[in-house]
Amino acid sequence: AQDYEEAVRLYSEAIALCPANAVYYGNRSLAHLRTESYGYALADATRALQLDAAYVKGYYRRAASNMALGRFKAALRDYETVAKVRPHDRDARLKLQECSRIVKQKAFERAIASDPRKRSVVDSLDIESMSEERGPPPRGAHGAFRGSWRSWEVPMGSRGLLELLGGPCGVFKAFLEVLRGPCGVWEVFKGFHEILGGPPRGRWLLNKPQIFNGDFVDRGSFSVEVILTLFGFKLLYPDHFHLLRGNHETDNMNQIYGFEGEVKAKYTAQMFALFSEVFEWLPLAQCINGKVLVRGHPLIVTPSLSPPRCHLHGVTSPSSPPWWPMCDLLWSDPQPQQDGRSVSKRGVSCQFGPDVTRRFLERNRLDYVIRSHEVKAEGYEVAHGGRCVTVFSAPNYCDQMGNKGSYIHLRGSDLRPQFHQFTAV
Repeated sequence: AQDYEEAVRLYSEAIALCPANAVYYGNRSLAHLRTESYGYALADATRALQLDAAYVKGYYRRAASNMALGRFKAALRDYETVAKVRPHDRDARLKLQECSRIVKQKAFERAIASDPRKRSVVDSLDIESMSEERGPPPRGAHGAFRGSWRSWEVPMGSRGLLELLGGPCGVFKAFLEVLRGPCGVWEVFKGFHEILGGPPRGRWLLNKPQIFNGDFVDRGSFSVEVILTLFGFKLLYPDHFHLLRGNHETDNMNQIYGFEGEVKAKYTAQMFALFSEVFEWLPLAQCINGKVLVRGHPLIVTPSLSPPRCHLHGVTSPSSPPWWPMCDLLWSDPQPQQDGRSVSKRGVSCQFGPDVTRRFLERNRLDYVIRSHEVKAEGYEVAHGGRCVTVFSAPNYCDQMGNKGSYIHLRGSDLRPQFHQFTAV
C-alpha cells in the first residue's frame, strides 16, 4: 500500500530540516493531492514556486490543486506554463486541453444562463414519445430494475433511464422524515461490482433502514451503473434505503472526476442535466431518533447561522455550492485536539475542533454526529470525546491505501454505535 499520510509526515520532517527546498514542497503537495487535501496541496505547490520559479512540477501540482477546487482559470494558466516548457509532454497537453474545455464550457453556460426559475428537466421530458434504443424493453422503472440490475452488459436504454431517474426525484422532493429505531450507516464502496457483492450481500434491505452517506459517483468507469443501482433500490425499498448527498454529487466535481464525461459518452448532455437535477434534491443530512445526525461532513460551522436553520431533521437543498452552510455540510472536517476553526486542508469550508462539535450538538439537542468521506486505517474513527464518528466503507481504497472498511450498526434506545470491520467485498 502507498501510505500518503506517512509520506506527508516524512516530507514535513524534511522541510523542517531544509525549509528552502522546493522539491520537498512539491512532493508533499502530491501526497496531499492523493489524500484529497487540496487546500494543503495548493499551499505547498505555491510555496514551492515561491522558492523556485523554474520548478515545473510546482506549476503542475498547483494546476492540479486548482482543478480539484474548481478554480479552472487559475489552473489553465499553470497548465499553459507547463505546456510551453514541456511541449512534448503528452499528459500535460491532455490536462491543458481538458482544462481549456471546461473554461470555455463555463463561459458558454454563463452566456446562455436563463431565469433561475426555469422549468425542471424532469418535467420537460416526454417519456411516452421515446423509444428504447438500448438495454431491456421499457417495463416501468421498478420492473426494468428488477429484471436487469445484475446483468447490465449494455447501458440501459434512454426511456428506461428516464423512468428510473424520475422516480427518485419525486421521492427526494417529499423527503421530510426523521428515522426511527435501529439502522445501519455505510459510506460508499469503490464501484459497481463492490456494491453488488458487498457485505451483507443485499440482506440489509430486508431487516432495518440503511443510510448510504454520499459520494456515489466519480468512482471509476461504472458510476452510472452504481447510481442507477442505488436509485433502483431506493424505489424498491423507500422506507429502508436512504441516500444522502456527498460532495461528488455536484456539477464541479463531476466535471473534474469523470461522471459528466461518462454520462455523455453513454447517453447525452440532457441525461447529465437530469442526473444533476436529481442530485440537487438528494437530502444533505439525516437525523435518527432526534439523537444522531448522519452527514458526509458533519457540521454547519458558519458563525452567523440562525438556530432554526441549524436544526437539521432532514435537510434538502435544490442547489449547488457555494451556499456556505451547504459547503460546510459537504466539505468541513474535524481536527483532533485543537479547539476553534482552522483553514481547511481541502481548500473549501474549514476544519473544526471539539468545542465546535460540542456547541453544535448542544444547540441542536443531538448526542453525536456520523460523517464519512475520509479514509481511516481501521475503517472508522471516534473523535471529539465520542461525539464525532467517521465511517469509511471502502477497504483498500483505490487499490492502494491498505485500509479496512467498516459500517455502523445503531441499536438500542441510546443508539450506541457498533462497528463492523471488513477487509474485502
